[in-house]
Amino acid sequence: MIYPIVKYGQPILERAAEPVTEFNAELEKLVADMFETMYAARGVGLAAPQIGISKRLCVIDESGGENPSARLVLVNPEIVSTEGEQVQEEGCLSLPDFRANTPRPLRATVRGQDVHGKEITLTGEGLLARAFCHEIDHLNGILFIQRLSRLKRDSIKRRVKKLVKAGEW
Repeated sequence: MIYPIVKYGQPILERAAEPVTEFNAELEKLVADMFETMYAARGVGLAAPQIGISKRLCVIDESGGENPSARLVLVNPEIVSTEGEQVQEEGCLSLPDFRANTPRPLRATVRGQDVHGKEITLTGEGLLARAFCHEIDHLNGILFIQRLSRLKRDSIKRRVKKLVKAGEW
């Protein structure tokens, strides 16, 4: 099932998500639906709050569906360490058509659980480190525009307000 993606301005995107406590077939179905939704939207990652579900759950696939072994599921993830810095263009499915150079760690290690509740620790570099940080930010109620300069952030907010006023958001 493909869920509609929640857009910037909805309160669920700006509050911390609830921990996942039950690992069952319902969670597995949600994960499958999240991958389907992410691929349909041509994204690299998707957090549960972006589909209106306040759970600490995200999916990532930096191959865009081309490599099944690149599919990652993070349940209740936390960033445990970061190294370096990269500044690359970043976008967000909840802020369609808006992109900006965003600082992120070059390398990030995260700890959490897989879809079955097994503890996992993963380390990513480059795009994967960016995706880890971006999606975990979503789980903490933070959008990438909060990582931008005030001037750039305010510019994006003004453009979104114009779209809302025009009925296009």
